[in-house]
Amino acid sequence: MIEAMTYVEIYRMILTPEERAPQLPMDTRQVPFEMRQRGYLISSANIGDMVEIKTMTQRIERGILVQVNPFFSHNFGHYVPILSEIRQTILKETEDLS
Repeated sequence: MIEAMTYVEIYRMILTPEERAPQLPMDTRQVPFEMRQRGYLISSANIGDMVEIKTMTQRIERGILVQVNPFFSHNFGHYVPILSEIRQTILKETEDLS
């Protein structure tokens, strides 16, 4: 059981593919329009339950509980050594302009 006021992420399907606008590109039209929202659980629940959360902007949103204490897992890729060389070159060349 996940306690109330725990930071969580919910999921909700806003539009099914059939409900999407016909002027959208075909590949976009073929998938549902989905929402993921983070906030604080209003009452205790389990993963997969339909819940309500209070967002940082104090809105109440409803959806399926999918994650507890969500985090960002994206990054900007691996280190690229040449970028350090480019940075040093730019700093060296702009040093004389001051």
